[in-house]
Amino acid sequence: MAEAMVGLKRTHRCTEVSLADAGQTVTVMGWVQTRRNLGSLIFVDLRDRSGIIQLVFDENSVGKEGFEKAYTLRNEFVIAVVGTVQKRSGAVNENLKTGEIEVVATQLRILSESETPPFPIEENINTKEELRLKYRCLDLRRPDIQSNIIMRSKVATLTRAFLANEGFLEIETPMLTKSTPEGARDYLVPSRVHPGKFYALPQSPQLFKQMLMCSGYDRYMQIARCFRDEDLRADRQPEFTQIDMELSFVDVDDVIDVNERLLAYLFKEVLGVTVSLPIQRMTWQEAMDRFGSDKPDLRFGMELKDITELVKNCGFGVFTQAVENGGSVRGINAKGQGAMPRKKIDALVDFAKGYGAKGLAYIAIQDDGTVKSSFSKFMTEEEMKAIIGALDGGNGDLLLFAADRNKIVWSVLGALRVELAEQMGLLDKNDYKFLWVTEFPQFEWSDEEERFVAMHHPFTMPMDEDLDKLESDPGSVRAKAYDIVLNGTEIGGGSVRIHQADVQQRMFKALGLSPEVANEKFGFLLDAFKYGVPPHAGLAYGLDRLVMLMAKRDSIRDVIAFPKVKDASCLLTNAPDVVDEKQLSELSIDIIQGN
Repeated sequence: MAEAMVGLKRTHRCTEVSLADAGQTVTVMGWVQTRRNLGSLIFVDLRDRSGIIQLVFDENSVGKEGFEKAYTLRNEFVIAVVGTVQKRSGAVNENLKTGEIEVVATQLRILSESETPPFPIEENINTKEELRLKYRCLDLRRPDIQSNIIMRSKVATLTRAFLANEGFLEIETPMLTKSTPEGARDYLVPSRVHPGKFYALPQSPQLFKQMLMCSGYDRYMQIARCFRDEDLRADRQPEFTQIDMELSFVDVDDVIDVNERLLAYLFKEVLGVTVSLPIQRMTWQEAMDRFGSDKPDLRFGMELKDITELVKNCGFGVFTQAVENGGSVRGINAKGQGAMPRKKIDALVDFAKGYGAKGLAYIAIQDDGTVKSSFSKFMTEEEMKAIIGALDGGNGDLLLFAADRNKIVWSVLGALRVELAEQMGLLDKNDYKFLWVTEFPQFEWSDEEERFVAMHHPFTMPMDEDLDKLESDPGSVRAKAYDIVLNGTEIGGGSVRIHQADVQQRMFKALGLSPEVANEKFGFLLDAFKYGVPPHAGLAYGLDRLVMLMAKRDSIRDVIAFPKVKDASCLLTNAPDVVDEKQLSELSIDIIQGN
């Protein structure tokens, strides 16, 4: 039977008790991890969020009734224990922070009983994620998940403190706002008071934080909830959290400086890791040419090599046709993989096709120098030597090539080098490699919309030297945009914003937005800009992604208390779900059943 806590007050969390407390009376509370009955003694491992402490129940100390009660304890019972701290009577447990001590119980109360959990409350269990998320309240008790959530809290707290010390003000922006569909789909919220009209949940606080700059709050920050109705991956959620900031009277270097110091502070305080400053910078063009990605992983090499000039007149039609169509031919060298079986090479070809490749060409150099290749019969001996030399190929190496439009070649080889690195064991989660990627293209062409769209958003400032190309050659315009990348994952991004009305109008025109359409979508921001707007810039981190990497996890679901799964549903609450007809009627909504 559950008992009340009247007269009891917890004095310590489990791991706050130490050998220095020997002889002292303490009161600890938590969940029963294990119970071991040795006849005249009962040992219980008690767990709370801090860790585990060993309790000893001896009839002479706890009394007959207390000893009998201890005998009934089962895993996950919630108990309170008063007892005396002593040095362990048995061997020291070096795996526990409290491994030198135990608490000899003098009083036991069972605060709550528990049914048998559907899976063990232990670290790194192999239970299916669907079951863990269905019983998330139990999953959140597991020490490894608790460690992640505690780390997340620490990162948020330290970030607030650091930015406050740098003069930032924490200001909340609205959750119910206007739909401005220039990016991912909005989550819409129907209005009862305004039938037929909808709010949108914010994809980011972008427009509001820019208006705060107009209002004179020259350093803003917010740990902001954001929402995007998009397809999910391991590092995506329909609702997520940003560390959001905006600064006035700054340029690129100012934003990068404060954020480098923030990252160095977080990694030192949370992980004890020293981040070497300044962080390396690389232009978008260099990142794509060398790594095939705008978020390159620098923990390993395997850089792309451009052999277009070497093969543009060769006898292999796949290569020459790609060049004739304005594309390129590039390759990577998987060192030491020359003996890879054909079956595994075929699997890599299938992998590459998933990124748009029509196929992969390869040269496998055996340990004895023998060359096996999928295209050597079309090449001269001199051409093969030149290609191998261009990729620094040696005995035992596997050279892989893609030929197509640049966008596809980059995508294929960029993904392939990471896949190979994983297979080759080159991805060390204890190695943190940061990189700033700068000078992104201002625009990217959308085949679907048959127009240029903003790569970041319509308020990103072009590079000063590219302003004269906005009308004549928009595809070559570079942006004052920057991403911060860690181990192949973009953890944050931002840009200098446009603060000049004439440049903003030219930007809208380049995007195919008429003054009327631009005003309809962004009029409230443009109106604010009429009354004196300072130069400003900002950046936002994905808090979930940042903590995921700091915690060395593979999915952001492991660092979010109550995450959604890939179809954006919640297995714990069964959201989304149907609602009453009365609620729909109040919102003037009819449900049209799909075919």
